[in-house]
Amino acid sequence: MTAAQVRVRRIYDEPTRADGIRVLVDRIWPRGVSKTRAHLDEWCKDVAPSTELRKWYHHDPDRFEEFTRRYRRELTQPPRADVLQHLRELGDQHTVTLLTATTDAERSAAAVLAHVLGGGR
Repeated sequence: MTAAQVRVRRIYDEPTRADGIRVLVDRIWPRGVSKTRAHLDEWCKDVAPSTELRKWYHHDPDRFEEFTRRYRRELTQPPRADVLQHLRELGDQHTVTLLTATTDAERSAAAVLAHVLGGGR
């Protein structure tokens, strides 16, 4: 997968043609977004960080480096590893946009996933 093939965006942003396959990667459905408005192709909640890790991180920028390390470790274990492989396969054929509800998409699980998949923002 190349950097041009994986992107990170907020689910609250309007969809664009450049999004390609739109995949929500949060475990919890975002507030205020209907399934129709989301324009999702998939919801891969099983790739999201564990509840324990998500609560520990609590989007604290000072914890992002450690969050990244711990989340990368979680991505090596089933079922996350299986979903990660699925996302790689999607990216081999299409642009993939990883969607998240978090305010700071650059310090999110979606951003970590994008880097693991070989892309960036």
